[in-house]
Amino acid sequence: MIRFYFHPTPNPAKIALFLEEAGLPYEAIPVDTSKGEQHAPAFRAINPNGKVPAIVDTEGPGGKEARIFDSTAILIYLAEKTGKFLGAPEDRPELLSWLLFIASGLGPFSGQAVHFQFAAPEGLDYAVNRYRREAERHYQVLNDHLDGRDFIVGGTYTIADMSAWGWLDRASRVRKGEVDPLAAYPNLKRLFETVDARPTVARARAAGKDHDFKKLNDEETKRALFPSNYPSAA
Repeated sequence: MIRFYFHPTPNPAKIALFLEEAGLPYEAIPVDTSKGEQHAPAFRAINPNGKVPAIVDTEGPGGKEARIFDSTAILIYLAEKTGKFLGAPEDRPELLSWLLFIASGLGPFSGQAVHFQFAAPEGLDYAVNRYRREAERHYQVLNDHLDGRDFIVGGTYTIADMSAWGWLDRASRVRKGEVDPLAAYPNLKRLFETVDARPTVARARAAGKDHDFKKLNDEETKRALFPSNYPSAA
């Protein structure tokens, strides 16, 4: 059994998709980050960084319980555990390269683009321009790579495609104001639509839908999501 700690945001969505694709039994455990539940000692014992997603594998290496945090680490761990969605062995260097490109580039810059366009105070035009343009640059790199390819690595669907899908699903927020945010990146749009059409995606989106996450963006939410913006408690 996999205990899956999540909030309905891009990085946990990747893990929900893998769990559904692999048919692994799992328990979806909501962590309401707008209420600050990610900072609770019980959750910090699973992820000291206080972020979702995280998982606990009750049948980890040696039959012992194991914690894994960070979406890319979780994808690699689960793919190796199940032997699924890793691509061909000869493609492993390429797979790792694109996974880390998404983990260190496309994902974080997309997240910061969303933050500065939707959550930051007015007047930070430099930051808005910087992060949005860098997110778009990463889009272009991946779009160019996908020219003549069906998937990111080799000729099969892998965890790299799942990882990209998680953030491309938020393209309308990354490229705020664009009616068709992936239109300028046709290869990327094709990849997203290919993954998004899989029946497992609907099930992944439904994970935890019965939980009522906090939606009000009040002072508690801001302090919970962006604690480093505030002075530490004495």
